[in-house]
Amino acid sequence: MNCSALLSLMLMLVQLWSCSPSTQIHSAQNIDLSFTASRRVKRGWLWEPLFATEEQTSVVPVYVGQLKSDLDKQDGKLKYILTGEGAGSIFTIDENNGKIYVTQKLDREKKPFYTLRAQAINRSTQLPVEPESEFIIKVRDINDHEPQFLDGPYVATVPEMSPEGTSVTQVTATDGDDPSYGNSARLLYSLIQGQPYFSVEPKTGVIRMASQMDRETKDQYLVIIQAKDMVGQAGAFSATATVTINLSDINDNPPKFQQRLYYLSVSEEAPVGTTVGTVFAEDSDIGENAAMNYFIEGDSSDVFDIITNNETQEGIILLKKRVDYESKRRYSIQAKVVNRYTDDRFLKEGPFEDKTIVKINVEDADEPPVFTLENYVMEIAEAAVSGSLVGVVTARDPDDDDCPVRYSIVHGMHLKRLFSINEHNGTIVTTKPLDREIASWHNITVTATETRNPEKISEANVYIQVLDVNDHAPEFPKYYETFVCENAVSGQLIQSISAVDKDDSAEGHHFYFSLAEESTNNSHFTVKDNQDNTAAIFTARSGFRRQEQFSFYLPILILDNGTPPLTSTNTLTITVCDCDTEVNTFYCRYGAFMYAMGLSTEALVAVLACILILL
Repeated sequence: MNCSALLSLMLMLVQLWSCSPSTQIHSAQNIDLSFTASRRVKRGWLWEPLFATEEQTSVVPVYVGQLKSDLDKQDGKLKYILTGEGAGSIFTIDENNGKIYVTQKLDREKKPFYTLRAQAINRSTQLPVEPESEFIIKVRDINDHEPQFLDGPYVATVPEMSPEGTSVTQVTATDGDDPSYGNSARLLYSLIQGQPYFSVEPKTGVIRMASQMDRETKDQYLVIIQAKDMVGQAGAFSATATVTINLSDINDNPPKFQQRLYYLSVSEEAPVGTTVGTVFAEDSDIGENAAMNYFIEGDSSDVFDIITNNETQEGIILLKKRVDYESKRRYSIQAKVVNRYTDDRFLKEGPFEDKTIVKINVEDADEPPVFTLENYVMEIAEAAVSGSLVGVVTARDPDDDDCPVRYSIVHGMHLKRLFSINEHNGTIVTTKPLDREIASWHNITVTATETRNPEKISEANVYIQVLDVNDHAPEFPKYYETFVCENAVSGQLIQSISAVDKDDSAEGHHFYFSLAEESTNNSHFTVKDNQDNTAAIFTARSGFRRQEQFSFYLPILILDNGTPPLTSTNTLTITVCDCDTEVNTFYCRYGAFMYAMGLSTEALVAVLACILILL
């Protein structure tokens, strides 16, 4: 086998070695450790991966590694040349043996690797014996950075009484070291302050509840978390962050009255709606979890009411109905308070309500006199003589001392002229006779005043009805214009009449009609009572002559059914008319008028003709 064949065989073996699984595993391990340097395998070049450790300080150059050509026989004929990033300034090479040195302090966080090129030349010919090859020097990391919490300080909120293991929040720290090499950037979280209430997951920084906590006992906790690199090994750097954890409220506490018994008082003069007092129930919760409603239980709910002050959460007891010291001096009511919103998780621990007793004393006050009735109704017959008794009003002082009262009438002067009252006993009498036909009712107001305290005064209405007596006789309701024709026959109806009476009859009016006695025998007319409060006037003869008698005056007697019955005589005027089949009423009216003025029929015709001509 010749030399060229042997050289080809050696190159193939080198290539196969570089592609073998063991070589790949070795390379992967170097990558996992983050300290491997990539290299390009060129024919004739021999070198190992090159690394330079950061932050090294030395007065002499620090050896990094060696470049070597397989053609180097170590006889000084080859010269090594270095170019690229940092060549000649940061990195130097021994041109005789290819050893590379670093002369300055490196910082991996600023520049993690340097790309350089190497060349080997023959010193005699200055010709390259190897082609120029590129390689990388990686800066190996050291633990020179502390962890940092960039988002701190932290604030988190979690509901109180949350079960163990509940996630509260997560803290995260960063480390500027190389995470792909060693443990410099591998952080471990631990709890410096916050035990035994909280715990932290070492790898994730998630803070969790370690026990159930009650906000009403303590509502805020300060937790300190430490992040340590190098997985907590010796020489590791650390940093801390504070986490303020607030416990939010849940409704886990029922309201409780401050007192088992309250004492309040209210004056009997207090109007409806008066605030009697307040009760207060404490609730350790806050916000809407402490909102509550108050109620009154039992029979006293019709006298007192209770409302909730939403700002102070007090129960305000109000007067719903007037109280009277003389009737009832003490009330005992039961007040109940209930949470407005409840949490079903805690209902098993008991009802979220509480009860208390409120005793309310009614305070006596100087009250005005009280009438036995609010309204009095009295009767008096009309035309009763002055001084007649109408009725009696009575008022008394409801207070224990029973002060005497004085009565008076407070309405207008016209009523005082009709009635008077005895200021000592409340007797009301008339001061003059009353006429029902003028006023059938009189309304007066009577006052009762305490004699020792004139400011205490009360009023009562007195309604007085004037009873009717039969003091008005019936009469015609109007003036009747009655006419009879000269050619009228006997028994002819000439007029229907009725009557009215100003008196008021409880059984209804009934009138009786007849001719007056003086006209019964020689009258030319008759009266027929229809038994329905009306009567009919008939002629008693045939034929009348205007020239002999122009009008007749017929006295009619009207009798009522009152007690005692009253009668009146009303005169009906009957005018005789010159008419044919039908009575010309208009002509008869003016004929009667002219006749009364002494004009004849011919004169009447002339007057009418003149009127027509003028029209």
